Amino acid sequence: MSEHKDYYKILELEKGASANEIKSSYRRLARKYHPDVNPDDPNAEERFKQINEAYQVLSDPKKKENYDRFGTPEPGFGGGGGFGDFGGGGFNVNFENFDLGDIFGGGLGDIFGGMGGGRRHADPNRPMRGNDMRCDVTITLEEAAKGTEKKIRYSRMETCSVCHGTGAKPGTDVKTCPDCNGTGQIRRQQQTIFGMQMTVGPCPKCNGTGKIIETPCAECGGRKRVRKTVTKTVTIPAGMDTDMQVRVTGAADAGLNGGPAGDLYARINVRRHPRFVRQGNDLICDMEISFPCAALGGNVNVETFDGPVPLNIAAGTQYGEIYTLKGKGMPNPADPKTVGNLNVRIKIKTPTDLKDKEKKLLEDFAQSRGEEIKPHKGKNIFKRVKDAFK
Repeated sequence: MSEHKDYYKILELEKGASANEIKSSYRRLARKYHPDVNPDDPNAEERFKQINEAYQVLSDPKKKENYDRFGTPEPGFGGGGGFGDFGGGGFNVNFENFDLGDIFGGGLGDIFGGMGGGRRHADPNRPMRGNDMRCDVTITLEEAAKGTEKKIRYSRMETCSVCHGTGAKPGTDVKTCPDCNGTGQIRRQQQTIFGMQMTVGPCPKCNGTGKIIETPCAECGGRKRVRKTVTKTVTIPAGMDTDMQVRVTGAADAGLNGGPAGDLYARINVRRHPRFVRQGNDLICDMEISFPCAALGGNVNVETFDGPVPLNIAAGTQYGEIYTLKGKGMPNPADPKTVGNLNVRIKIKTPTDLKDKEKKLLEDFAQSRGEEIKPHKGKNIFKRVKDAFK
């Protein structure tokens, strides 16, 4: 009897692994040990056979169940045979359902140049969109409230103005590649472990373009584009906040072969304001008023981005009380007609330079309310040090 094979160990799995884990490990190991990837490794082919043998068993629910219960894929199955014939038990690899593209996650054509009918290479002459770009733009809160325009300077790829994107020197022709006849691909027959296979890969003479530029453009060197520094004005709508973006269509790298240019994304950074703090579309600020104004009420002016706005302070206003000015906050960038509020937080300012007459009035006021006031008479620094030593 042939030696029992531990298929879980071959696929580097624990017993009871899920179907996704089995498939993932199989793809990883098959990619690693495929003979075409390891032409100089004499053990790669045998290891690859074992990996496929293990996968054919563990990926089939019925065979996996029998293997887990009896140690063989089928009751009475001898096990342990070679690739394509597992010990004479009649279990053969079904090449009709053997998907090499599945091993490599759909990228077989990229690795083996289209062996076995892999996906075709994309046409290198198709119009290709240019890359997008990003930049940072810093603005003030006032500019964010009103909207603004900012000039930015950056570097991007532009279509060569000399050859107009052909890559060839003006007056010269772009010829069809004689090796691939303009297809950009070369087909070859190759002997593999699966038999004779047709491989398709990019033509080395024209780098897969199907065209030969005999006299490259002196400006771009045949690359069709050149890097240039440009200045662009970015319009920033009202209400924008930090980390929001403004897209400038077609302001990034130029496309190739007539493709459109990429877009420029300007990331907004709003500087801190000395008075206002933003909370969504609302603003909050502190307003100092005198004790008489807080006690008796009065009118004050609050500075806003639209100029001073009168605010009526009610009698008996307390420290920390908030007054709301409707529509004096930040515009909503999604709907500029919708504007947030300005919340004014009251702070009561205590005077520090009272005159004797003012002190007497406050003392009389306190006594009239039954409050005992003991004015603090501070000592100078020399007196306090002297008392400390005593």
